[in-house]
Amino acid sequence: MKIFTYQIFASVAETASFKKTAQQLHITPSAVSHAIASMENELGLPLLIRNRSEMVLSQAGNELLPMVERLLNEDRQIHARAAKIAGLAGGTLRIGAISSVCIAWLPTIIRHFKKQYPDVSITIVQGSFREIEQGVTQGRIDLGFSANQSGQHVDAHFLIDDEIKCLTPKDFRPKNGHSISQSDLSGQHFILQRADYDSDTKVALDELDVKPQAINYSIDDQSILAMVEADLGWGILPDLALTRLSGEVSAYPFEKGYFRHLGLLTNSSAKNDPLVQAMKAEILNYIAEFQTKKASV
Repeated sequence: MKIFTYQIFASVAETASFKKTAQQLHITPSAVSHAIASMENELGLPLLIRNRSEMVLSQAGNELLPMVERLLNEDRQIHARAAKIAGLAGGTLRIGAISSVCIAWLPTIIRHFKKQYPDVSITIVQGSFREIEQGVTQGRIDLGFSANQSGQHVDAHFLIDDEIKCLTPKDFRPKNGHSISQSDLSGQHFILQRADYDSDTKVALDELDVKPQAINYSIDDQSILAMVEADLGWGILPDLALTRLSGEVSAYPFEKGYFRHLGLLTNSSAKNDPLVQAMKAEILNYIAEFQTKKASV
C-alpha cells in the first residue's frame, strides 16, 4: 500500500472531511474517496463510518491509526536521514507547545535555530498537554512541551518547575501581605482556560477547595488578565504565561507553593534524527540560560 494512501487516511482521521483533506494534500475529493475505498478493500475492513452529519473512524480505523501515524513518521525519518547523508541542511521539524511556551520561549529558540539551519522548515502545533502528548506518541509531533511526561513511544526530559500564581485586581492585598492563603479565597470566582482545569492547576484548586461552580472559562491568557483587571474574577496562571503579558493586576504566589512540571517529549523513533537532536540541544541550552536569568532577578 502506498505511503500517500496512508497520508490521506491520517488526514481524513484528523479533519473528518474529504474536502478538507483534499485541500490539505492538494488533490481532489474524489481522489480522497478513492484512496480510502482502496485501502478498505485491501484490508477488508471499514475504516470510516459515514452519515449525513459526520464522518468518524470505525473501531478498526481507530485501532489502525496509531500504526499508520508511526509508519508515516518512520518514512519522514528515512527521508531526513537520507538528506543528512547527502549533506543537505533542509528538513522539517514539528514542535508541539502550549500557548505560554509559544509566546515566551519559542520565538527566541526558533530564531537562534534558524540562524544555524536556515533551510529547515518548522511547524508549530499549539494544543493542550494531552493533545501534545498524543501527537508525540503517534509521531505527528517530533518534540513537544508538556506537563504529561509519560507514555509509549515517548522519551521525556524534565525542563522546569513553573510556579502557579494567583492573579488579583491591582488594589487587592493578601491578609498576610505576600501570598494567597485559604482565607483570601472565600467568595472569590476564578477565570482560567478550560485545559488548565485538567492539569496541575486543578490540583491547586482542589486542594484549596475551590468548587467547579466558582470557575468561569476564558479563551486565552491575555483575556484572563483583562477580566481580572476589570474585577470580573481572579485568575490562576503559571509564571511562564505571565512573561510577556501585561495588565493592571497583581500576581501572588500561594501560601503553599503549587507548580506545573514542564518537560520536553520526543517521539522515540525521531530521537536520533540529527535535526531533532539539534533542536533539542537548542531548547535545553535556552532553558539553562532562562533559568540562570530567572535566578538572578
